Amino acid sequence: MSLTAQQVADLMPDATQLESNEPEMESSLHYIQLALLVACLEWFWRDQTDFFIGANLTIYFSRQQLKNRDFRGPDFFLVKQTQKHPRKSWVVWEEDGRYPDLIIELLSDSTADVDRTLKKSLYQDRFRTPEYFWFSPDTLELKGLRLVSRVYQPIAPNHQGLFWSESLDLYLGIYNQKLRYFDLQGELLMSPEEAALEAQRRSEQLAAQLRSLGVEPDT
Repeated sequence: MSLTAQQVADLMPDATQLESNEPEMESSLHYIQLALLVACLEWFWRDQTDFFIGANLTIYFSRQQLKNRDFRGPDFFLVKQTQKHPRKSWVVWEEDGRYPDLIIELLSDSTADVDRTLKKSLYQDRFRTPEYFWFSPDTLELKGLRLVSRVYQPIAPNHQGLFWSESLDLYLGIYNQKLRYFDLQGELLMSPEEAALEAQRRSEQLAAQLRSLGVEPDT
């Protein structure tokens, strides 16, 4: 009796506990940049529960890959329309065959060539990831690619030098030498810390205005 694909998958051992197998990031610049990308998007989408962000996390996409120990983990990836909960790694066959909708690699001296060639081909031909960006925290090189007819094509920046991401419904661009998100109007998306500082600034500004009118805001 032949088995269906689902029945075969059901007979396989649970792979959801596979640990990530990614090396340490190149420098503190890379750590800061990655943390900023994660924090800003998590904050902006804080009311949503239907996405997963992977940060320096291995993507396991085949059991042959496990045997060969051919591990591949983007610095940053986004999967939409999935459950938002912690994972030790992203195991494609345990996630209904889902691959990332967006990948961002942070270039370094040791990874730049692989990111521009081998990983680009993998994300294009195997993952079919709709959008792939790479950014160098050192040189500020930024490039965006979108899958068009199964082949990556460059994303042209707008007049502000921002690259539109259909997966994010946001722009990506450089601000203060960091890769940041921008809204449809080109306004910077703040981090939680920046948002807190802005709220404090506005509160102090309002208090000053009230005092100028003879009103003590603390009473």
